[in-house]
Amino acid sequence: MSKIAVAMSGGVDSSTTAALLQQQGHEVIGITMRLFEPLKTGPGSAVHDASVVAAHLGIPHHVANFEDDFNSLIISDFIEQYKNGQTPNPCVRCNRFIKLGLLLDKARELGAEFLATGHYVRKTVDPDGTCHLRTARNIRKDQTYFLYTLTQPQLQQIIFPLGEVESKDEVRRLAAEFGLPVASKGDSQEVCFIPNDDYVAFLEGQGGITATPGKIVHLDGTVVGRHKGTHRYTIGQRKGMGIAWSEPLHVLAIDTLNNRLVVGEQQHLLKPGLTAEEVSWLTQPPAEEFETTCKIRYRHQPVPCRVIIRPDNRCRVRFHEPQRSVTPGQALVFYQGDEVLGGGRIIGAEEE
Repeated sequence: MSKIAVAMSGGVDSSTTAALLQQQGHEVIGITMRLFEPLKTGPGSAVHDASVVAAHLGIPHHVANFEDDFNSLIISDFIEQYKNGQTPNPCVRCNRFIKLGLLLDKARELGAEFLATGHYVRKTVDPDGTCHLRTARNIRKDQTYFLYTLTQPQLQQIIFPLGEVESKDEVRRLAAEFGLPVASKGDSQEVCFIPNDDYVAFLEGQGGITATPGKIVHLDGTVVGRHKGTHRYTIGQRKGMGIAWSEPLHVLAIDTLNNRLVVGEQQHLLKPGLTAEEVSWLTQPPAEEFETTCKIRYRHQPVPCRVIIRPDNRCRVRFHEPQRSVTPGQALVFYQGDEVLGGGRIIGAEEE
């Protein structure tokens, strides 16, 4: 049996993860990350609920304060990307630098051989020790999209006990059987540091972004309206622009340099390809050019594409069929069947 540190957020997934590992006979310790000034303390907060679960299981519980790192690496980057007209995915960066970076270091510091998380992903290991990241049995909850930045050394030290569980209902059933006090606790919000998922209020409040109105311009150059600040919009958006036009118009580009939105009809959202940077690979790509599938946002179904690897950790992607709403700042993740090959950050769409 192993000594395993569990990333405990106070939710049902991570709590059930700790209970399952304890049931298997492992020496379990809990670690809860303090990432930002909490919206609330006491019951319902991460530290409180995780400590209650740890006490119920009779395991040690530690709190790791990563507030400064989280602010500089995640929140500041999030705000800066919006200022530059991009739509970031902070969960990808948090997993890379905080949850599976600093927290893994903390687990080792506490003498743990492995770090376990409540992510819905699977890991398989070859006889030679090579690890593979694969989609969860519960495909509706699969979170591999957020973990493509993992390296082989990291993956060798991380385990995902919920990867084989078929449904969230099954997790809650297990939590109830273990008598966990969070068995019926609701799921967490989309982005943990944004109150009520109100991006605009956060960006204009803590983010210090000024809502500067500007022009909304059609592809043909016609000024069709006024926007309320470029950070309030994203690629593909149709509602909330107050435009009177013969057919619905969508945001095609966010031009922060000229403080304007470029809009057009739906067919103009379809793009044949994209470019990406900060590309990393979990396993060695098969060639400089190869066929695979990719996702360009979390809820996107993997689509066939051709990948052309470029220098400086960049790549080009050509879709077999044009894809809608390629959004700068979002993660691009490559899949071969149920396996994650790697991914990168979308710079922008390519035209024909």
